[in-house]
Amino acid sequence: MEKEILEAGLNINRRRFLSRLSLGVGSVALGSLLLPDLFNGIGGGELESSMTGLPHFAPKAKRVIYLFQNGAPSQLDLFDYKPLLNKMHGEDLPDSIRKGQRLTGMTSQQARFPLAGSVFSFDQYGESRAWVSELLPHTAAIVDDLCIIKSLHTEAINHDPALTFFQTGAQVGNRPSMGAWLSYGLGTENKNLPAFCVLLSKGKGNGQGVYSKLWTNGFLDSVHQGVQFSSGENPVLYLKNHESIDLNDRRKMLDKLAELNNMAYDEFNDREIASKVQQYELAYRMQTAVPDVTDLSKEPESIIKMYGPDALVPGTYAANCLLARKLSENGVRFVQLYHQGWDSHGNLPRETSGQCLDVDKASAALVTDLKQRGLLDETLVIWGGEFGRTNYCQGELTKDNYGRDHHPRCFTVWMAGGGVKPGFVYGDTDEFGYNIVKDPVHVHDFHATILHLLGLNHEQLTFRHLGRRYRLTDVEGKIVKSILA
Repeated sequence: MEKEILEAGLNINRRRFLSRLSLGVGSVALGSLLLPDLFNGIGGGELESSMTGLPHFAPKAKRVIYLFQNGAPSQLDLFDYKPLLNKMHGEDLPDSIRKGQRLTGMTSQQARFPLAGSVFSFDQYGESRAWVSELLPHTAAIVDDLCIIKSLHTEAINHDPALTFFQTGAQVGNRPSMGAWLSYGLGTENKNLPAFCVLLSKGKGNGQGVYSKLWTNGFLDSVHQGVQFSSGENPVLYLKNHESIDLNDRRKMLDKLAELNNMAYDEFNDREIASKVQQYELAYRMQTAVPDVTDLSKEPESIIKMYGPDALVPGTYAANCLLARKLSENGVRFVQLYHQGWDSHGNLPRETSGQCLDVDKASAALVTDLKQRGLLDETLVIWGGEFGRTNYCQGELTKDNYGRDHHPRCFTVWMAGGGVKPGFVYGDTDEFGYNIVKDPVHVHDFHATILHLLGLNHEQLTFRHLGRRYRLTDVEGKIVKSILA
């Protein structure tokens, strides 16, 4: 009974506010300031037990920049140094190591599984003495700022479900993405920009596609969906007014539209109507904010040099890293980068070399840039893909050339800032780089830890949909306490 009364009270307050305070979208914007939870999905069909918009406890991080390496980088050529593979190059992977692991259709018909040692040299860097490949000299230079997790594992063996799993906590579509969950749970820091922004770039290697379901709001209110920024003249599509319409005309149109939506909301009490009003108002404010935040021409020469010359080429990985820093320092809660080109089933040495040239300098620059601005402690930076790569070759193996298939059993990601231990290596794999032998981290554990760093209890951040409470970590996940600073 108490639940029904509280739910009804919230609905009455919303209806009265929208219908009686005044007409016009300006009052709706005022409403979102006076009642922060007015449009965030609380209430509706069934009232959740915890209010969103505030963390559950004191956070270590306020924001996330996720540098997602789409296509799965080879951990064995970048971070997980295994000299045994070079000694046994060309020999078959022992059955006792593979243990009947599920294979993809691309290698299941192979008669042999020849081990492939890396053609790249490794060395230990920093006080942490972490192993890093010669392909990542700039990353090696900041290794003492990184928390390297070498024991991540996942359930999916193919790109689409694995990528979807990492972004949404489920291998199927129509689940809210991580950025949408954070928008729902914590709201926005800047009313003039989205809480969740998405940036895309493509490297020189074999690319895997990305698609809007990876930044969807799912069953959450649409205001939590990620906003994609493009590299064209208009960074956000349909944001710019037609040349025949000025801001005053746009303001009048939105006011009239708000009156109609106001009437519809008063009649149907559909929270998605309120979400649309909020999105219209946000888009109006973004017309001024977005051109300013996406203008990289005002960055000092020293910063451009740090990120590399591509930082001034829209749509490149370097430009997106720099833009991510600007968005983050302007209060965007979650910035998601996708860099395509890591799917190296053949000719891995050449393709991975090109990919590393794209990402190494800019990734390290982002961490350094945030650090020198005093923002790294409150910004969690994540670098990694959807799974790892096999220690055996797919297709023809030579001394200098090989390809690697998908490997979900173990792979490496790194994190920096935002409350994780710097200069720390967590987890380990066997001498073949095939199985985890120390401190495994499941994707649900990874998500639970990220939410914890942002002050959110992953078991309490829920949304009721179709009679069930959903969360990013489904019904699993444990915090990896050992990596917390």
